[in-house]
Amino acid sequence: MAPQKIWFEDTTVRSAETDFQSRWKLSSFFAAMVEAAAHHAEALGYGFEDMMARDLTWILSRLKIRFYEFPRMNDKVTIQTWPKSLQQKIFFMRDYHVLDGNGRKYASATSAYILVNPRARRMVPPHTFHGSLPNNDGLNALDEILDKIPEAETLEEQFVTRAGYSTVDLMGHVNNTRYIDWISDCFSFAEHQSRRLNQLQINYVNEVKPGEQVALLRGAYPGQPDTWYIAGNNLATGVKAFEAQASWESQ
Repeated sequence: MAPQKIWFEDTTVRSAETDFQSRWKLSSFFAAMVEAAAHHAEALGYGFEDMMARDLTWILSRLKIRFYEFPRMNDKVTIQTWPKSLQQKIFFMRDYHVLDGNGRKYASATSAYILVNPRARRMVPPHTFHGSLPNNDGLNALDEILDKIPEAETLEEQFVTRAGYSTVDLMGHVNNTRYIDWISDCFSFAEHQSRRLNQLQINYVNEVKPGEQVALLRGAYPGQPDTWYIAGNNLATGVKAFEAQASWESQ
C-alpha cells in the first residue's frame, strides 16, 4: 500500500480544552497538531518507537500558526497535515490545516522538526535519517521561512514558573504544549477578552528539565502595539528556553 501523503485526523473540542470564553485554548491547537503529526509519522514507519530503536527521535524546533477562527466546545475539528522538504539544511518541514466539518479553516501552520539522538540529547544531521518521506513539495499551508525571532528592546518579567510533574513528558523535559500555556499566561484575562490572537510563532531553543525554573518575559515592538515578543529564560542554566512572537487583533 502506498504511503498516505496527507494525513487527516478528526477530533472534538472537549470542555477541558477550552478557555473562559469557550474557545479552544492555544495549547489545544498545538497538542492536536503535534499528535496528528506523530500518528502520521507512525503510519509512515517513522513513529516514536521506530525512531528510538534507531537512536533517533523527532523534536519540534519551530512552529508558526495563523488563526482565522477559534472552534468552541463540542465543535468537530479535522487536522490535515503533511511533511515537506528540508529547509535551511537541518529542518524537516511539516504543514497543517485545522478545519471545521465543512472544510473551512480555523488555522494554518508550518513547523520545523529536527533529528535528535535521545541518548546524547544532541541534534544529528538529516542524512542520518536513512528514510523516505512523501514528496509534498509545493503544497504549503504557510509558505514562509521559520527564521529567528527578533527580540524586543525592553522586556518585563511576567512570572516565574517551575518544571513540575505536570509539565514533563516521556522525553524527560517540558512538553512543547506547556510552553504555549506559559505564553498564554503572559497576557491578562482582559487582553484575552478584548483581543484575539491572529498569529503565533514559537522557536524552541533549549530544553527545560524537571525542577528547573523559567522566568517568562514580555516586550513590545516599537510601532507595533499589537505584536509582542515573549521569552522564557531558564534560571537554572542561564540560557534561553524559547522565544515567541504573538500578534493580536481586536474582536
